[in-house]
Amino acid sequence: MTASGAAVQVRALVFDVFGTVVDWRSSVVAEVRALGWPVEPAAFADAWRAGYVPAMQAVRDGRLPWMHIDALHRRILDGLLAERGLAPPEAEVAELNRVWHRLAPWPDSVTGLQRLKQRFPVCSLSNGNVSLLLDMARHARLPWDTIFSAELFGHYKPDPEVYLGAARLLDLPPEQVLMVAAHPSDLRAAAACGLKTAYVPRPLERGPGGAMEPWTPGEFDVVAEDFVALAAALGA
Repeated sequence: MTASGAAVQVRALVFDVFGTVVDWRSSVVAEVRALGWPVEPAAFADAWRAGYVPAMQAVRDGRLPWMHIDALHRRILDGLLAERGLAPPEAEVAELNRVWHRLAPWPDSVTGLQRLKQRFPVCSLSNGNVSLLLDMARHARLPWDTIFSAELFGHYKPDPEVYLGAARLLDLPPEQVLMVAAHPSDLRAAAACGLKTAYVPRPLERGPGGAMEPWTPGEFDVVAEDFVALAAALGA
């Protein structure tokens, strides 16, 4: 459905977090800039994020042991610093690595989640580890009913175990769970597991003019411009 279409019959909503609920890039850029390191803050933030998918794939391939996202973020960060010949104080590096715990929400996120929560359970479904997601929720005032993390399943999205694991813990068939994300690839993986899908584009996730994943109109059950529009579409 679109934001003006017929209602999707779901009983719970699960949300991608990085980029969908929170504006990771602006938050990371601001903290890198505040440190005063000799790097271009936006380029450094983008490079850090670019290491995320390859690092998860290295875990899947067995080149790295299972580790949560805080540990992967630190590996990527250490590599970026080494490539640039930088050796900041350990306290600064450790504190920056925790920037992912204190990301700012998009302007509509909290209001939209609060509206949706009036009708549905609203849950994170993120590759972020539990402690990261808990800290982020408290920092950004995200009103989750519960936190689902890839850490609970020993797999990262888009592995099926994450989507099906969330449905299992909700005690719902997959088709009664709506996955909300700003990333079409995440939604396609959820749909392949039988979940319903809601696309909420975030055109500024990678900064003004940043690339967005292509998608085809009609491939998702819901398309809404933000979380407030999503709530209206779902009758919340």
